Amino acid sequence: MTPVSSIKLSDEEKLHILQRLDRFRQWHSLDEKRYCLVCGEIITGREIQVIMGRRGNRSLRTVCPTKYCDAKPIEWVWPTDDVLITIAMVEAERNWLCLIRRAGRAMQSYRRKTTSSTISTTRFKPPLG
Repeated sequence: MTPVSSIKLSDEEKLHILQRLDRFRQWHSLDEKRYCLVCGEIITGREIQVIMGRRGNRSLRTVCPTKYCDAKPIEWVWPTDDVLITIAMVEAERNWLCLIRRAGRAMQSYRRKTTSSTISTTRFKPPLG
């Protein structure tokens, strides 16, 4: 992904552009917050980047300000309590699954170590002679 450079705008211009380009949620202030469903960050209108379209038609677009995220307004939702609780629950479940996987790998590693040491100490040795 190539880095984009934001267009410098006054607060009034930026708010007007957000109001015009975000057809999914209204903007009343640049201090309003949105939750980006792509990168998982909470962003404000002040942080959102306004850039020129890539096709050379000089149209403007808005993108998430988070590094390596180019989410668009349809992917930004209001960070309501319900949204934040759901996201926290998904994150907790993901962390729980990671712990279970780690425990499983540790158990496999432990079994391999104990099995290989048991095999090496009880291996049959032919008589010399």
